[in-house]
Amino acid sequence: MIPLPARETALTTQRLLIRAPERADYSDWAIGRRISRLHLERWEPRWPGDALSREDWNRRLKAWRTGWRNDRAYVYLIFDRLNQALLGGISVTNVRRGPAQSASVGYWLLADATGSGIMVESLNRISRWGFETLGLARLEAGTLPENAKSRNVLERCGFIEEGFAKRYLEINGARRDHVLYARLRDDPAP
Repeated sequence: MIPLPARETALTTQRLLIRAPERADYSDWAIGRRISRLHLERWEPRWPGDALSREDWNRRLKAWRTGWRNDRAYVYLIFDRLNQALLGGISVTNVRRGPAQSASVGYWLLADATGSGIMVESLNRISRWGFETLGLARLEAGTLPENAKSRNVLERCGFIEEGFAKRYLEINGARRDHVLYARLRDDPAP
């Protein structure tokens, strides 16, 4: 079991509230992702047939809460601090303890939230939380080679390109190559 401070459900930055999803977030999440579907689908695993349904949301919430409870995955939603608008999501998943003390980060933004530095701010905050609160030594991320915006976010947040993985993950129904990045706890802050 992880120490109580690691169970923080809300993180903040100057502009953002990054917090654990709640049942009441369903409508904002479903509407936002529906509007941004074409933008999101090209970067994500294939959406299930009932994507955006209340049942899909409830399955996700249950899985996210189980991951949190078992110290395996921490899923957050990103909101504007001023107007509470949903902007996207960020997660620390595949937490590996013992000698590894590492995890993977993933993120997404609604189409109209891209290009404003929101993800750089979010990733820097979640990285600090992962290193300081969860005690991780290493954070890893992968992105499609052609996703220049995501690569830029990772590099601006101090992640270093480490390699190339052929057919690494299923994205929108096909196994896709990924560029792999990592940031270590003792790397200089970006």
